[in-house]
Amino acid sequence: MAVHTTPPVERHRVEAHRRRGATRMWLAALAAGAVAALGACTPPDGGGATPSPTSSASETAPSQTVAVPAYYMIDTRAGLRLARETTEVETDDPVATAVERMIAGPADPDYSTTWNPATQVLGISRQGETIVVNLSEDARTANVGSPGAALMIQQLVYTATDAAEEESAPVQLLIEGEPAGELWGAVVWDQPVAREDPMNVRMLVQIDSPGEGADVTSPVAVSGDAAAFEANVPWKVLDADGAEVQAGNTLTSEGQTFAPFSFTVDLEPGTYTIVITEDDPSDGAGGTPMSDSKTVTVS
Repeated sequence: MAVHTTPPVERHRVEAHRRRGATRMWLAALAAGAVAALGACTPPDGGGATPSPTSSASETAPSQTVAVPAYYMIDTRAGLRLARETTEVETDDPVATAVERMIAGPADPDYSTTWNPATQVLGISRQGETIVVNLSEDARTANVGSPGAALMIQQLVYTATDAAEEESAPVQLLIEGEPAGELWGAVVWDQPVAREDPMNVRMLVQIDSPGEGADVTSPVAVSGDAAAFEANVPWKVLDADGAEVQAGNTLTSEGQTFAPFSFTVDLEPGTYTIVITEDDPSDGAGGTPMSDSKTVTVS
């Protein structure tokens, strides 16, 4: 069976272009029809006017099939980190859909979320550059310690900004139209919050496609991104019994920072688990290398 390794593929750029187009339509419609954001919201520098707590209403763009990201938690050698699932869905509001998926929980059994599944998304709006997410009172309930609570904030920030394709935008959480304030007995969210450095909060290797449980054909195309030592990403394929059937390495476009990778592998029909890991020059001295896996069925 032949293995084909390629540099990051053009379809990453095509997919990003398609998602940006869908998001721009959503943002344009939101800007045209939205009234002031729900609740009071403090700008990142603490200055500026305070918006009135009026409800948000917006015209929506026609539903389109877009790639919607949602972030979840995974336990790693560096503690809890964020992991991403991207799903093709039909939606007229990518940010609201992404937040709903984040709350509902992942398809990948290795990931988890501590958001109360009863939480409802009451609205998504904008206050200047800030993305304002309004959730129901159920969002106040979570069984999580301080590190998990801090990561829950970043989980929502990463999900909303990724769906809006605005990585630098801060996010303000409202609950029932009011600033969230103290949450989960561990943190306070009373002003817009920006993304933390992904090197500090994301797991360092990530498969985006295929998704968990996907039905695929051979050759199987695998893609994602990783912050890889010297741009090297080891991978392997296990059969349904856990036996290794193929292995190799692929490269990201740039080392020591998050960058895309892709490779293809020829597989006979059956069920397989595709695994990628950190390249580990320390030979285990830094702990168990971070890894990501997806189980797929090849038809």
